[in-house]
Amino acid sequence: MDEDTRYEAVRSRDARFDGEFFFAVRTTGIYCRPSCPAVTPRRHNVRFFQTAAAAQGSGFRACRRCRPDAVPGSADWNVRADVVGRAMRLIGDGVVDREGVAGLATRLGYSARQVQRQLTAELGAGPVALARAQRAHTARVLVQTTELPITEIAFASGFASVRQFNDTIREVYASTPTELRTAAPDGGRAGRRPATPGAGIPLRLAHRGPYQSGAVFDLLADQAVPGVEELSGERGRRTYRRTLRLPHGTGVVAVDERAGTVKSASGANPGGWLDARLHLTDPRDLTTAVGRLRRLLDLDADPYAVDERLGTDRRLAPLVAERPGLRSPGAADAEELAVRALVGKAAAERLVRRYGKALDAPSGSLTHLFPEPAVLAGAEPHGTLGALTAALADGTVRLDPGADRDDAEAALLALPGMDAGTVAVIRTRALGDPDVAPPGLDVPDSWRPWRSYALQHLRTAGELD
Repeated sequence: MDEDTRYEAVRSRDARFDGEFFFAVRTTGIYCRPSCPAVTPRRHNVRFFQTAAAAQGSGFRACRRCRPDAVPGSADWNVRADVVGRAMRLIGDGVVDREGVAGLATRLGYSARQVQRQLTAELGAGPVALARAQRAHTARVLVQTTELPITEIAFASGFASVRQFNDTIREVYASTPTELRTAAPDGGRAGRRPATPGAGIPLRLAHRGPYQSGAVFDLLADQAVPGVEELSGERGRRTYRRTLRLPHGTGVVAVDERAGTVKSASGANPGGWLDARLHLTDPRDLTTAVGRLRRLLDLDADPYAVDERLGTDRRLAPLVAERPGLRSPGAADAEELAVRALVGKAAAERLVRRYGKALDAPSGSLTHLFPEPAVLAGAEPHGTLGALTAALADGTVRLDPGADRDDAEAALLALPGMDAGTVAVIRTRALGDPDVAPPGLDVPDSWRPWRSYALQHLRTAGELD
């Protein structure tokens, strides 16, 4: 999009572009999402940015009305396979906070200088600034939704010091942390709960455009592994819960199915959210847990682009019209998904019972974490399962958010006994590839770059197993 087209999107408050770009107003020093309800600024006063971090780096603070830091992420980062897309997925998973820029660069196979140069050239911000913007958003969520002391929030959000935390909050939100907490609804008292394993952290997971939550929850229900996952409630009002192994501890996440869609005054569907609650043993894992949940539910997709392309196909058009915004679910734990894709649901349940790590305190029917690859490689070293888990454990096969998809596929196919159909499932879900064509299926090139979504439409309609 050129800048004039972007301005038209701002002028019409087009929510389809929330998260795809941001605009800032020179006269107010504020940056916003395109759908901000404030009075549209004059064109000569507007600047455009690819990321919130770039706007913050140029001295603009986040709008208090539209909360641009809370919009769904750009769909480009999930689609793209280049170093910028891979870097953004890793930053979203909290790698910079845990391993620094050097760790990010090592995972990408580039020097830190090259990563800095490529991100700055394309996005207007380097990895440190991008991670800082993410930390600020995490901090705001914790400040306004929990009773955690401000000092604990500073470190839980990934900041190295309380001073750095305070300075960042002032720069990004033009408020102190205490003022930010007071500015929450009802002074923050009604929405906040103690951030303990029993209370959890309430969140709204935003998405753009229509979202077919029923189809996603149907798939999760069909594949749920007891002990690790559960679904409860009636269709249309179900709750999905699962355990997570996280960098600093463990977590139990719960997401509510949301029936219906959100309509704007014009009748359009600008997007909505899914209500979630995260129970974390260590609040530092909030960013990572949210990122993994968003990948599982495919919340950062661009349904407008997908539906526009697939809706022109004679076979798919009626399916797209019936289920606009259908998603292609990913994985909350890529290595777990790979094992499950290989062995199937029944065998996965057996592995959980035998080798899964028990939670310190069971949460309903959730009792275990899915066993780690290293544990499985030691316990059942033979056959394809042993080869896969050993390769995951020693890094021969990498499935983290920054993994190169082609390299991962080649490494998986090199494992003894691994078939191409299983690899296609892993590439689609564990690696989040939107354009996978499994072997043996008639998948025309005209469906590219959304073949994974096209096949999801066929499966949901009962035309594929």
